[in-house]
Amino acid sequence: MNVLPVQNISFRDFKLIGFYTLGEWRPFLFLPFFLMFSLAITANSILIYLIKSHKSLHSPMYVLIGVMAVLDLIMPMFFVPNMLLSLLFNLSGISLTGCLIQMFGLHFIGTFQSTLLFWMALDRYFAICKPLHYHKCMEIPNFVKFVVVPVIRNGLLIVTMVTLAGRLSYCATNVIDHSFCEHMALVQLACGDISINNMVGLLAAFLITTTDFILITISYVVIFSSVFRSGKAHLKAINTCITHIIIMTLTLISALIAFLSYRIRNNISSSNRIFISILYLLFPSCLHPLIYGWRTKEIRQTFLKFINNAKVFPIKK
Repeated sequence: MNVLPVQNISFRDFKLIGFYTLGEWRPFLFLPFFLMFSLAITANSILIYLIKSHKSLHSPMYVLIGVMAVLDLIMPMFFVPNMLLSLLFNLSGISLTGCLIQMFGLHFIGTFQSTLLFWMALDRYFAICKPLHYHKCMEIPNFVKFVVVPVIRNGLLIVTMVTLAGRLSYCATNVIDHSFCEHMALVQLACGDISINNMVGLLAAFLITTTDFILITISYVVIFSSVFRSGKAHLKAINTCITHIIIMTLTLISALIAFLSYRIRNNISSSNRIFISILYLLFPSCLHPLIYGWRTKEIRQTFLKFINNAKVFPIKK
């Protein structure tokens, strides 16, 4: 009986074993991640409802905030439920197809969030620096010019990255040392040459996330300069913009550390690497509703009115 050599076997099913080094303490991670997941789902759902149901919040800025809330609602759904099941019940199996779909969803939505932050920075630039031309610049036909190229860039790079990963043969092992299908966590299990995959992954990280961050920073520098020249008329915008930059910086740094940790020699443990990955994927979904929702005066007032109306008209049993 002829036995196929090991290198000709390609696994089609995998196990996600994130945080396995914690041993018996691993299930205790369920509670904090479940609470963060619940917060992200609840806060973003409320924000979407408020923006959709109140015509006063249908201006371009609030529509962009609503789109961000939709992305922040979808992002955790791609990986947190599977991660929670794995932590609590050790249900860690996933097919190659499911892994690739999860990979595409995580990376495409993540890059779309980055690009959306750039569009929001453009909105603030037109509103503060060119207020007389704001409505004209933010009209759909004009704004689409700023949308088409980044979306095409994101789609091409992410589709290429996932397609190349799907063509590899995985014969080393079917155990993924991660809580979800991050690109390099899967690709490093391949038994062939992964140099092209490595290069495309780095291109996606630097041509999308880093480029958007640089463009956003330039936009805010111009906004700050305009505010300081004009006096105190837009000083409230400074506080909001600084908060945006801090969150974006932390997200970018954690994302780049997660990407580079697979490519350079380092002493980052497996659990720390996974936590850093969760930091740039899940934490923004919890923080964005606070930054773009509660700290925005009009949305905060609308939410408080919604709460007061709910108290006035209690649900009848």
